[in-house]
Amino acid sequence: MLTYFSVKNYRGFKDTISLDLTSSNYTFNDECVKDGFAHKALIYGYNGVGKSNFGLAIMDIIINLTDKDKTLLLDNNYRNLETENKFVEFEYLLNFSGSSIKYRYGKTAPESLVYENLWINEKPVISYNRITSEPLLIDLPGTETLIKDINKIQISVLKYIKSNTAIESTPETKVLFSFFDFVDKMLFFRNLDERRYAGYEVGTHRIFEEIIIKNRFKDFVDFLNLAEVPSNIDYKKIGDQHRVFFTYETEQNNINEIDFFSNCSTGMKTLSVLFYWLQNAMFENEPPSFIFIDEFDAFYHQNLSEFVIRKIKEINNCQFILTTHDTGVMSNDIMRPDCLFIMHKDRITSLSNLTEKELRFAHNIEKMYRAGAFNE
Repeated sequence: MLTYFSVKNYRGFKDTISLDLTSSNYTFNDECVKDGFAHKALIYGYNGVGKSNFGLAIMDIIINLTDKDKTLLLDNNYRNLETENKFVEFEYLLNFSGSSIKYRYGKTAPESLVYENLWINEKPVISYNRITSEPLLIDLPGTETLIKDINKIQISVLKYIKSNTAIESTPETKVLFSFFDFVDKMLFFRNLDERRYAGYEVGTHRIFEEIIIKNRFKDFVDFLNLAEVPSNIDYKKIGDQHRVFFTYETEQNNINEIDFFSNCSTGMKTLSVLFYWLQNAMFENEPPSFIFIDEFDAFYHQNLSEFVIRKIKEINNCQFILTTHDTGVMSNDIMRPDCLFIMHKDRITSLSNLTEKELRFAHNIEKMYRAGAFNE
């Protein structure tokens, strides 16, 4: 799981901005943490502080190491324009059952790597710098015969090793395999006027077609019922595709139908997209490892936002980071202060680190926030 991330010179972030997911010793909502780190986290922030860009920055790693969908990440507006610094720099810390990975790299463009460094349990195992012509260092069993002159290959060294080497299985390399698997299953999606994603899968998706084919339509209806939104829906196959309809029974027991997606509310559309992605975490044998949902509650009533958070908390095999503007879900009833973060343009800090006051379960932390208790 991801435990720390920082980025510098990326889009709106001229200086280094970081997210430290280290947890504190609270005794409530334990399902929000895992192995001493936030496993379910919410990031609050005003419009324009960079919440979306920060999520995209976290996902940048999939450009290096995977072949998953990355169109959303290949933006020309990549480097910060307030500095002459040409390098965009990233650092990730991850934990896998007590073993650690540190991955640090720099780029001049989304697919133009300048340097890469990897540590396993603080031991340097990969180091390379194309600018300084630093010799490629690889200290992994099974890579002894690998051609190391790769100056002309515009590819991540890690991906090059992954694709061209039968790495021997050792305790050290098992951590590396876990790292590759984690990155391969990372997912970012947003539910705003445009509904786009990056990572985990490849290509475009017909949401209801895939839900129906996977025999999950009843699960979708149950999901809507739990969310207390209209669920009088059914589907039928028309041509080679399935269509979903609202169904209405008349006084004469006739059934009238109207197209679901054309007539449902914006909130129901976003719930549908949310269910589509969450079904992978809830039902698949190989669920996403990490999901970043940008503005997860943009079209939700507060009760619906709380419902979504509670459903996400039930998913034990996937780490989540959500962004929001709504302080209404800033509550110890559903989260905890070390998993709630306030974002400014230059920093992201948990509520637990924004006050010297001992925060207890009974505290109304939204009221404290509005009263200025967490002003730095």
